[in-house]
Amino acid sequence: MNKKFTWINLFNKNIWKWIIVIVFIACSTQEKRFADDILTCHQGVWVSDQGNDTYRNPILHADYSDPDVIRVGNDFYMTASSFTCVPGLPVLHSYDLVNWSIIAYALPVQYPREVYDYPQQGRGVWAPCLRYHKGEFYIYYSDPDFGIYLVKAKSPAGPWSKPVLVKLGKGIIDPSPLWDNDGKAYLVHAFAGSRAGIKSLLVVCRMNKKGTKALDDGVVIFDGHEHHPTIEGPKFYKRNGYYYIFAPAGGVTNGWQTVLRSRNVYGPYEDKVVMDQGNTVIDGPHQGAWVELSNGQHWFIHFQDKGPYGRVVHLQPMFWKNEWPVIGIDSDGDGKGQPVLVYKKPDVGKTWSVNTPPESDEFNGNAPGPQWQWNANPQPYWAIAFPSKGILRLYAIQTPENFRNFYLDVPNTLLQKFPAPSFTATARIKFNARNTGEKAGLIIMGRDYAYLGITNDNGQFIISQTLCYSADEGNTESEFPVKYITDNSQFYLRVTVNDSAICSFSYSHDSLNFRTIGTTFKAREGGWIGAKMGLFVIKTAKSNDAGCVDADWFRVEN
Repeated sequence: MNKKFTWINLFNKNIWKWIIVIVFIACSTQEKRFADDILTCHQGVWVSDQGNDTYRNPILHADYSDPDVIRVGNDFYMTASSFTCVPGLPVLHSYDLVNWSIIAYALPVQYPREVYDYPQQGRGVWAPCLRYHKGEFYIYYSDPDFGIYLVKAKSPAGPWSKPVLVKLGKGIIDPSPLWDNDGKAYLVHAFAGSRAGIKSLLVVCRMNKKGTKALDDGVVIFDGHEHHPTIEGPKFYKRNGYYYIFAPAGGVTNGWQTVLRSRNVYGPYEDKVVMDQGNTVIDGPHQGAWVELSNGQHWFIHFQDKGPYGRVVHLQPMFWKNEWPVIGIDSDGDGKGQPVLVYKKPDVGKTWSVNTPPESDEFNGNAPGPQWQWNANPQPYWAIAFPSKGILRLYAIQTPENFRNFYLDVPNTLLQKFPAPSFTATARIKFNARNTGEKAGLIIMGRDYAYLGITNDNGQFIISQTLCYSADEGNTESEFPVKYITDNSQFYLRVTVNDSAICSFSYSHDSLNFRTIGTTFKAREGGWIGAKMGLFVIKTAKSNDAGCVDADWFRVEN
């Protein structure tokens, strides 16, 4: 009996320990579930990886125009056109061609600086080409108003060198280098009709062995006027003794993928259409890159123009037939493929975790997240991180005296790409206004734009919607007449975007009760880029001090 009671007493003495252990396990499980929820949120509002060894297109439902991709060992790297968005030349990384992250920008500022310190819509970085040669990463890019530039780095994460002008010339665009087996270096490029007055031509020129300087003006190796109008975006490769040039033709929205091949670098080149839209919904299929895996699989990455969503990125299987590539699925066996919407993921030897470029930002670090870009070369005081407070502080910058609209005249808009067909973006801000006329807001930017603005009016805040249509033509803004006045400086600003790019704005003071303001607005693309969203703070009068916005977070959700 005493022994029995001893065991009972022992149990009674330890029962609380067991309860604590059980509670700890339960809490740990709940914590894991919470962590998984956070991870799922981090995965983004558009996820290509289906979790069952398949992916859906686009792999990036965001504006990464003119993508180029290379494989170095087991790693894949991508760059894309950035036009006048700064920092420019994004560098993305992946282990499987489906899940991508931003690791760097190759252009912290855009050159010539005196030009790109101001908004220059549609200009800047066009159609870069990424290569790995003798232990270095090379990015060739064109500026249609100046010529072809080169930046280099030992690591794709940088630092990247300052741009070197490889070939001077207005309207020379879309460069791609090739180092041949004999050590000679070549460059293929196209022409922009808007600058050069000619187009639908591809030219090959010699470069020095370092690839830093064109040695001649080059020769025409293909004229696409008859069968491949507006041929552009060439990418240079060599395989099994053939020189290949992959080049889209027919235009961004109605075109096709052309491939040229020749036994001689200068031609003559045979031509063949290797992919078109066919009976799919993927129109265009435009400029991209061929990637070969270590196991012999071949893939092709290209963009599709989706208007306000920009030029989204697709991944297609690629096969070889009679020394010609076939991109996509060739269901009728004619050697011409069509794009896929869902397909088995590339076989890279293992399964990698889901990853997407960031969208939300808690502003807790020493700089805003890599998804953010400015409308021109930034000044260091436009936005300053304040990590001890967990905020990003944006200061009111004066608009020019001849102000027409944000699209043409305001460089200090902190913007990011549309990340999905539909989403909701909410910013928590505190407006520390200092001068009458200062204005802060949440903006949807493009050739047409709209924003939810808060204006300081002698210590009170006027909340209104502002619209501007055909801003690229110099049109001025119209303020929606419905206004709400408050003296509360903390705001939750929200925009909801549906799958037709229709945007609606609302605001709240408590994050729970949102009040719709203004009218719906259809987002519109910008100068060769998709619509963008973000924050701004401006002032209309000169002063030796300025108010600011403390951005606590910016969250993007489905």
